[in-house]
Amino acid sequence: MWTAWRHDIQRWGGQGGAVSARRGYPSDLTDAQWSLIEALLPEPNTDGRREKHPRREIVNAILYVVRSGCPWRYLPADLPPWQTVYWYFTRWEEAGVTEKLLATLRIKARVQQGRQPEPSAGIIDSQSVKGADTVGRDSRGYDAGKKINGRKRFIITDTLGLLVTVTVLAASWQDRDGAKTALLSAYMVTPIRHVFADQGFAGRLVDWTRDTLRTTLEIVRKPADQRGFAVHPRRWVVERTLAWLTACRRLARDYERQPAVSAALEFPPL
Repeated sequence: MWTAWRHDIQRWGGQGGAVSARRGYPSDLTDAQWSLIEALLPEPNTDGRREKHPRREIVNAILYVVRSGCPWRYLPADLPPWQTVYWYFTRWEEAGVTEKLLATLRIKARVQQGRQPEPSAGIIDSQSVKGADTVGRDSRGYDAGKKINGRKRFIITDTLGLLVTVTVLAASWQDRDGAKTALLSAYMVTPIRHVFADQGFAGRLVDWTRDTLRTTLEIVRKPADQRGFAVHPRRWVVERTLAWLTACRRLARDYERQPAVSAALEFPPL
């Protein structure tokens, strides 16, 4: 997901130091945020013509789409053309740039909090969101429990709530089945070997995680005497992250034709 930040002033271009004359949007990168991710983007292609638009403005345009929820074609005229922005977005995703940004910035955030660079424990949860008419029948489904027709995102965070991995499937997938892809992804990219989950992930998934991934899946159950809302240890962290995601209007409903594009929009660059 490409999350947004508030910075309502004029901006500096990312290449050549050119000044952007447009009025800043609340979703624009701050100077400090841009300094963190600029070096993590792929080097410009020197074989062809020079890039016409500053890369900082490309990232700002992606953030505008995610935060405001507008279609790509509805990008304001003072941002780069939507075709150019979407071209960069898809090429960077194919090159694994979003995952690289996520891992690098998560490490920085953990070190600032006095934690080890890599997490050893995580929390998994799922969230069903309605699918727009652009979501095809081959990648959408009906979640009978939530009464939602659309897609389901499975996320794993560290114990600080920082995103580790995202998997997007049809909403008809059961938690215990859809979680396998997310758990396997976390196993491949991090040393996480202990994952907390709610009761929806209980059952065969616990055994599969232990036997296949050599990872402990600990079910945090609801207290028997609980009445009404209560904050559960461990689980509240991932639920807060899901709330952060849906604060971005583009993520409150799924509009993407491809689940992979939907998942890429959820990886924040900062």
